[in-house]
Amino acid sequence: MLNDAQVIQEPARATPVRAVYDVLVVGGGPAGLTAALAAAGDGLKVGLVESRSFIGGNLTIGLPILGFLGQKGNQIIQGLPQKFIDRLRAQDAASEHRPCPLHVSITLIEPEAVKTVALAMLVEAGVEVLFYTFSADVIMDGNRIRGIITESKNGREAILGKVVIDCTGDADVAFRAGVPCEQGNAQGGMQPPTLMFCLAGVDTDKLRLSIAHEPRTYLTDFIPAEYFGQNRQFIVVGLRELIARARAERHLNIPNERTIIITGLRAGEAWLNMTRVAGVDGTDARSLTRGEIEARRQMADIITYLKHYVPGFEQAYFTKTAPFLGIRETRRIVGQYVLTQDDVLQCRKFDDAIAVASYPIDIHRPGDEGCTLIWCGDCYDIPYRTLVPTRVDNLLVAGRCISTTHEAMASIRVMATCMALGEAAGRAARLAVRAGVTPAAVNPQTLRQELRAHGAYLRD
Repeated sequence: MLNDAQVIQEPARATPVRAVYDVLVVGGGPAGLTAALAAAGDGLKVGLVESRSFIGGNLTIGLPILGFLGQKGNQIIQGLPQKFIDRLRAQDAASEHRPCPLHVSITLIEPEAVKTVALAMLVEAGVEVLFYTFSADVIMDGNRIRGIITESKNGREAILGKVVIDCTGDADVAFRAGVPCEQGNAQGGMQPPTLMFCLAGVDTDKLRLSIAHEPRTYLTDFIPAEYFGQNRQFIVVGLRELIARARAERHLNIPNERTIIITGLRAGEAWLNMTRVAGVDGTDARSLTRGEIEARRQMADIITYLKHYVPGFEQAYFTKTAPFLGIRETRRIVGQYVLTQDDVLQCRKFDDAIAVASYPIDIHRPGDEGCTLIWCGDCYDIPYRTLVPTRVDNLLVAGRCISTTHEAMASIRVMATCMALGEAAGRAARLAVRAGVTPAAVNPQTLRQELRAHGAYLRD
């Protein structure tokens, strides 16, 4: 029965322990995949808990992977992320890493193949994967995290780990454990999410050649027209005048000033990164539901616009949507070090660097329909301390929710970087378990040696 505060008092219960791991990874997106792979081996028992029915997270929603190459053209993400791409390429499910004037580099992938290949790699490594299971709470012993409480078809259960790695993207585990978190910009505004969707029957050659031969009509952002004449697979960002005309002539509801088209690996396939729902909080189920409903409403007008205004889409037809909203930003932990915009733009080096990144600061602005892009000119380091939260022991964080400012997060959030962060967290957790110490006590130089020994790229 409800009391005056409109809450229900649940009776105390005995929660069964489902499993105990040396390393427990929560979240199976780009960071969680590599964290679990890096932690596995040498007899360690590693578990990965994922709320969905597949591995891959944002790797499965139709986006290309950004960030494998630096702004000077060198490959800065290697190690386990590259091994994953190699496995995809063996099935013709990934492209090479291609330089891009706007996004620095793009690597096209087949979303459905990601699910199969990622799971196969985890199973081969001996990782115990548990799908359909939500992390609902944490188990604490003072400042030390012991594990998580899960909810699933089995009911409420506990899963314990000597070291826990939060790869939820939203810092769900860290937040519930009491790690200080920040969210959004100075006003709390967060980058709006996008629901990706796919069209087939697109004449991508007509599209790229129209841009190449008629650049005054089909004007793109930053990417020169000749790029499209030379590349059969590409990203289009721009065509602002066409959207403005479509809005005026057909009164279309497209709350985005830019056309964003990503060619798929399959002929005639294009993924659209154009829905935009402002004010969505990715940590609130009701807000996410509103975002999903609104994004689906926007799709019809976007398709109308493409078919009537963008060359190559005249015979296009809808095939599928992504399995969930693509969230760009939610919580960020406060760790032992907070990476800043100045660190990114000054191409800063750190003694405890565990990954190198080069993607620009890319902010889909919360307050309008525009985007801020700032390049550093080269690459910068991400220190291990950004993965180590304050106030809670035995916990690491990897992915876009590491310790950064709003602006720096807009650079580290891309998937290649998140995969590198996951590998670093997994190898750090493994070292911590082996030495019987907390992750904070892991020697960064030993971790750097371990990363290099397994093929990761780090600057001297």
